[in-house]
Amino acid sequence: MSLLQLLTALTPIASIFLFLVVFRMPAVKAMPLCFAVFAFLAWSTWGIHLKQMAAATLEGWVIALSILIIISGALLLLNVLRACGALDSIRSGFFGISPDRRVQAIIIAWFFGAFLEGAGGFGTPAAIVAPLLVVLGFPSLAAVALALIADSAPVSFGAIGTPVLVGIGQGVPGIEYAELRTIAVTAMSIDFFVASFIPLMMTLLLTRLFGANKSWREGFQIWPFALLSGVMFTAPAWLVAKYIGVEFPSLIGALIGMLIMVFVARHGWLLPKQPWRFATDPPLSELTEVNHSAAVIPLWQAWLLYVSAALLLVLSRLSMLPLKSALLSFQWLWANILGTNISSSLAPLYLPGTLFAFVACVTCIVFKTSKQQTLYAVKKTVESLWPAAIALGSSVPMVRIFIHSGVNDNSLNAMPTELANQAVDGLQAHWPFFAPLIGALGSFVAGSSTFSNMMFSGLQMEAAEALNLSPSLILALQLLGSNAGNMVCVMNVVAAAAVVHLTGKEGHIIRLTFGPMLIYCGAVGVVGWLVSRIFPFT
Repeated sequence: MSLLQLLTALTPIASIFLFLVVFRMPAVKAMPLCFAVFAFLAWSTWGIHLKQMAAATLEGWVIALSILIIISGALLLLNVLRACGALDSIRSGFFGISPDRRVQAIIIAWFFGAFLEGAGGFGTPAAIVAPLLVVLGFPSLAAVALALIADSAPVSFGAIGTPVLVGIGQGVPGIEYAELRTIAVTAMSIDFFVASFIPLMMTLLLTRLFGANKSWREGFQIWPFALLSGVMFTAPAWLVAKYIGVEFPSLIGALIGMLIMVFVARHGWLLPKQPWRFATDPPLSELTEVNHSAAVIPLWQAWLLYVSAALLLVLSRLSMLPLKSALLSFQWLWANILGTNISSSLAPLYLPGTLFAFVACVTCIVFKTSKQQTLYAVKKTVESLWPAAIALGSSVPMVRIFIHSGVNDNSLNAMPTELANQAVDGLQAHWPFFAPLIGALGSFVAGSSTFSNMMFSGLQMEAAEALNLSPSLILALQLLGSNAGNMVCVMNVVAAAAVVHLTGKEGHIIRLTFGPMLIYCGAVGVVGWLVSRIFPFT
């Protein structure tokens, strides 16, 4: 691979960082420019066939459509819940748990987000959690950043274990379920020492960047509650991974942790006496009066709508139930697009967004939402989609060309493989430290932990065997790194920005989440490196 070809392979990463983060261009302008530059270089330098590029682009548009369906469903549900008054009740209920914004961020972003990740995955948590935080009064930028940072560790077992079962399962052909379970337990063992600190990281970022005093200390004041919140997810998730399987650690861990920490928060245990608030928040006395008069419907009914959506997600993902096969029976398959080896499929009824839209329709009927309110909710949803459609319509095809670049005139492997091989050759002695970064790179460009694991698990396995390292350890590091990449994944950032009307601020969002992503990857790498030194082959 020549220097020019190396630069071409780095273009999707470098151009996104340059245009979005450095030049601060909105994604609606930056991503079409990134796509145009990369497509030209991929054809002229890498030698990718034009038909292959066209097929990859078409596949990318199908994937982008699926992401838009998720966004639209989440937005429609949110707008309908606002119209029927459910969000006022939910807002009142959270202030009843604790008026402390740090506690609200942990309960909603960390626990409820993890529950949604375990149930649905594929961008669902950020699309639901970020606007819910905004409804509670969080700044939009803070809401998106917190949602993305929290949606990291739970991704290992998102969508009923898809990143492990499908991602690593297809990335390492022939791997047995028992081996996948060992990888899952290894990942959770490492995450117990790393992810348990994520809630504290969230509160530090919240008070430092969005508090009136710009204080680290105010975020650290809540460390007992934040640290216990981290452990109350990672410990149950570890137990589930070890004794039940890889499908439910995030789902059950989040549910157990949320129930325990809501109880702790209601009693004010482990919390400072003075709740932390935003400078623009009203006094607590006024807030209490507003809350008692704000609830239009009972709190349990309001939450029942969200719980119904989450439960429907869970039921639709269980293979032993007929619902999954019924939803998947309506599927559009586009095989061998333009005569290439690229195929794509779309099962619209199975997507989380469709299920959210169904709950929204039922909500309109049950709560007798007026025709005018319903049409307004639909209009607000559609208006929010166009900028996201342009950004995703450029970014996703660029990623698919990047992944399918193995068909070329220069006998090169696909770009992700070539880049990873270069990394393995140059970093052999310290591979356990850098393995998570490969996983994060995969999620950043591919838009999914599952895709990252499919791309790089085989390479990580080969590196482990060549360097006489534990394959389970290295694949666990790949899995955790792909979680970290979820914080800065362009597709997630674009989707989350769209649902809180921050389109054009994608670069700013990545700047906020890039540091936590590196910290997570670095901490996982350090633990992995130490384990590899103590137990060279376990």
